[in-house]
Amino acid sequence: MSFAGVFPGGIHPKETEGGKAATSGQAVRTMPPPVRVVIPMQQHIGGPSQCTVQPGDLVNMGEVVGRAVGAWGVPVHASVSGRVVAVDRCVLLSGVSVPAVVIDNDFEDRWHEDCRPREDADSLPKEELLRIVRDAGIVGLGGATFPTAVKLAPPADKPVDTIILNGAECEPCLTADHRLMLEDPQAVADGLALAAKILGAKVAIVGIEDNKPDAVNAMRQAIQDRGKVVALPVRYPQGGERQLIYALTKRVVPVGKLPADVGAVVINVATVAAISHAVRQGKPLIDRIVTVTGRVAEPGNLRVRIGTALADVVDACGGLTEGADRVVLGGPMMGAAAPRLDLPLTKAMSGILALGKEGGARRESACIHCGRCAQACPMRLLPVKIDAASRQTMWDEAEGLQALACIECGCCTYVCPAKRELTQSCRTAKAGIHAQRAQKREKA
Repeated sequence: MSFAGVFPGGIHPKETEGGKAATSGQAVRTMPPPVRVVIPMQQHIGGPSQCTVQPGDLVNMGEVVGRAVGAWGVPVHASVSGRVVAVDRCVLLSGVSVPAVVIDNDFEDRWHEDCRPREDADSLPKEELLRIVRDAGIVGLGGATFPTAVKLAPPADKPVDTIILNGAECEPCLTADHRLMLEDPQAVADGLALAAKILGAKVAIVGIEDNKPDAVNAMRQAIQDRGKVVALPVRYPQGGERQLIYALTKRVVPVGKLPADVGAVVINVATVAAISHAVRQGKPLIDRIVTVTGRVAEPGNLRVRIGTALADVVDACGGLTEGADRVVLGGPMMGAAAPRLDLPLTKAMSGILALGKEGGARRESACIHCGRCAQACPMRLLPVKIDAASRQTMWDEAEGLQALACIECGCCTYVCPAKRELTQSCRTAKAGIHAQRAQKREKA
C-alpha cells in the first residue's frame, strides 16, 4: 500500500517534557492497588450506569456495581475487593458531577465467581461474544470511550468488511499502546480476531506509526496470516478514525457519517486486548495502562485499577518534580488540564502528563490571514472562519461552516502564529450549535 499514511492536513508536533523516549523503553509496571477507589457510574459515551450496591455491601473484583442503562449503556465493575463505604457523587474531568461507588480495599483481590476462564471461547457464536463484550464494560480505550459492543453491532444495512486496528498512538509523549503491543501482542492479535468474527469482517489491518518499528515487528509476528500490519508515516492525527481509514484504504468517510457507512470499523489496540481478556479469562475491564510522564520523578507506563486517585498514580511514579505547573490528562494535543489530583482514574485516561510553565498561557493577537489553520486541518475545515462565528455566537453560520465535523485535534491552534485558541472556538461552536438545536426542539 504505497499510499499508506497520506491524509489531508495534519502536523508533526514536537515532543515535549521528554517525549516518547522517556517511557517507550520501559516495561509496564503494575501499580499496587490503592487503599480506596472511587468508581464513577459514567465512564462512557451514553447515560450513566445505575448503581447496584449500597454502603456496607461486600464486593469482589469484577462484580457489577453499576448496571447498564439504555442501548448505549455500559456496566461498571468493582476494581478491588472490599466493602462499599459510600454511594456518593464525584466530579469528572469535564466538571460534570456523576454518581460514584466508593470501595475500601481489603487487599484480598477476590474475584467474583463469574470471572473465570472459558475453555470454549473458540466455539462461541458471535452473538455470545458480543454479549461478553457488553457485559465486560468494554469501551474505546483510545480516549473516546464509545461503547465497544455498540461499535461491533452496526446496523444490518451497513455491512462491515474491514476492521482496522489503531496502533498509531500519534499523540506526543504517550507510549501505553506501544508497550502493550510489545509486551502482549498475542492478546491484541486475539482480540482483533474475536472482533473481526463478531463483525463478520474479512479484512483486518493494523496501522502503526513507523516510529515504533519494534511494535510493527511484534504485531506482524503475532498477527501472521490473520491480517496485515502497515507501518504508517509519523503524522498527527494519524490515529483519527477518518484519517486512519483513508490512510489504509483510501475510503473517505463523509461528514455526518460513520466509518460503518464505508464498510469499516476502527478499534484501539488496548480495546481489543480487553476483548481478549474478557472472552478468554472472563475478566471485565477494571484496569488500564496509563503513561505517566513529564515532570515526574520516575516516568513510566503503569497498569492502574479504575477508580484510583490521580494523586496516587503520580506518587507511584515518585511524585511531581520541581517546576511542575499543571497536570494534563491525555496527550499534550487533545488532553485537558486536571483542576486537581483527587479525581479518580477512569477508562478514558490514557496518560498523565506533568508540564512546566513553558507552553502555558498563550497571548492572542489578531488573525494575520495566513491560512495555516486551514492547511493543517485534517477535516478540511476553515477554523479561522469558525473562530470568528463562534466569538460572535453566530451558531447558524458556524454550522454552515461544518463546525460539527471538527475532531478537536488541536492542529489549528498548534500552527497559528497569532496564537489564537481556534480549537477552543470550534469546541464552543459545537456546544452552541447543539444548544440551539435543543432550544428549537423544545419550541417545536
